[in-house]
Amino acid sequence: MRLKAVYQRIVDNFLAVVTAAISSYSLVALVRLGPAELISWLRELQLQPAHLFLAGFVPAAAATVYLMLRPRAVYLIDYACFHSSSNRPLARIPMASFVEHTKHTPTIDARSVRFMSRLLQRSGLGEETCLPAAHNYVPTHEYCTLENARDEFELVVFSAIDDLLAKTGVAPDTIGTLVLNCSLFCPTPSLVDIIVNKYNLRSDIRSINLSGMGCSAGLIAAGLARTLLQVLPRGACALVVSTETITPNYYVGNERAMLLPNCLFRVGGVAALLSTSPMNARFRLKHVVRTFTGANDDGAYRCVFQEEDDQGNVGINLSKNLMVVAGSSLQANITEIGPLVLPASEQLLFVLSFIARKVLGARIKPYIPDFSTAFEHMCIHAGGRAVIDQLQKKLRLSDQQVEASRMTLHRFGNTSSSSLWYELAYVEAKGRMRKGDRVWMIGFGSGFKCNSVVWECIQPAARDTDGPWTTSIHRYPVDIPDVLK
Repeated sequence: MRLKAVYQRIVDNFLAVVTAAISSYSLVALVRLGPAELISWLRELQLQPAHLFLAGFVPAAAATVYLMLRPRAVYLIDYACFHSSSNRPLARIPMASFVEHTKHTPTIDARSVRFMSRLLQRSGLGEETCLPAAHNYVPTHEYCTLENARDEFELVVFSAIDDLLAKTGVAPDTIGTLVLNCSLFCPTPSLVDIIVNKYNLRSDIRSINLSGMGCSAGLIAAGLARTLLQVLPRGACALVVSTETITPNYYVGNERAMLLPNCLFRVGGVAALLSTSPMNARFRLKHVVRTFTGANDDGAYRCVFQEEDDQGNVGINLSKNLMVVAGSSLQANITEIGPLVLPASEQLLFVLSFIARKVLGARIKPYIPDFSTAFEHMCIHAGGRAVIDQLQKKLRLSDQQVEASRMTLHRFGNTSSSSLWYELAYVEAKGRMRKGDRVWMIGFGSGFKCNSVVWECIQPAARDTDGPWTTSIHRYPVDIPDVLK
């Protein structure tokens, strides 16, 4: 470890050391010339006034053009995650209640109920996850109506937006862009229209409704908001909302691959405010990297697929090769994001490993970069225990580095695209965030997509800030057994 630390210090600071050495040598050489020799040397060059003018004007003009054309920096002013409370009640469904309600769905047989029960015991979910109001009733599927779906959406999203506006003090009519993602619930009028109507947002607001893009759509929404802010007046604000409405997506068949979402997905949502103004900002958006692996790979394209089973029941089919596809997609994503964030020492080791394997034919394992040298915190999509296990193994992460993901899955379940924000809230609630810390969010979605967003902390949240972990953070982290009894 000490040898590696020395290597990292030498390589990471090599450019700075060389630059300092050249600058020092040049300065010493100029001092040794003396005034008379320096004037004689300049006369020998036969510099004209035009040369001196261009020498100063061209760099200044180039710098001006660069500053005018470079993308504006985008900041995260604040964010707010939905959480159940006394004034926004939502059913916390213990596993036993969930299984009992499933037994009363006439189209789901006893074999499927036993399968779901075993799956829940190994899922990594706790007993406090929340399901929509329809799951309070028996039989559940009869209450999964359009009206109840709208009620769930409004409860989650309006609560998160109310909390966000209260935190930031931003007036709704100052919001210039609204980007919302919700994959499987897409009514008419659209979900963004519901928000615009509720908060009386501007008539010229640029609103976009993303659907069908899976659990990584929240990062896509943040990247899209960043792009839209480039064409709005400086200091404009963009509201990003990420959620998944569970009510209309209750599967009532017996295909095991389609029963998984019933067991894993839970209610959640987040509202985040982005701006090109750094005033009162808490994070700076550094990078957005998107990779799509379904263009020439039908297996990747269909590994998360909404379809009908043999009896005509609609559900989401999660393929058996999902983890393999996720691993390949992650590899493509880190190949793109690595050069943007990794220090020179890690990039050099990766290049040497690549040359040894591909050029020299050496039988060695690919070098996995140490991403802890680039990030202080990692928020991995809490899609399920298998997803977190796969990423921890693939990236060689410690238990502490995936703690936020595992605890979020335990406390809130798979809340789809908003799970990354619950993990960020966990890190802050634990008081681990520091100014200058870098945060890596990794999300996976249908198609198949792997997306990354990198944030840099400007101002950590106060420890007593109200949030989704306020009433439970003192109990975490908890030990999560392989099989829950």
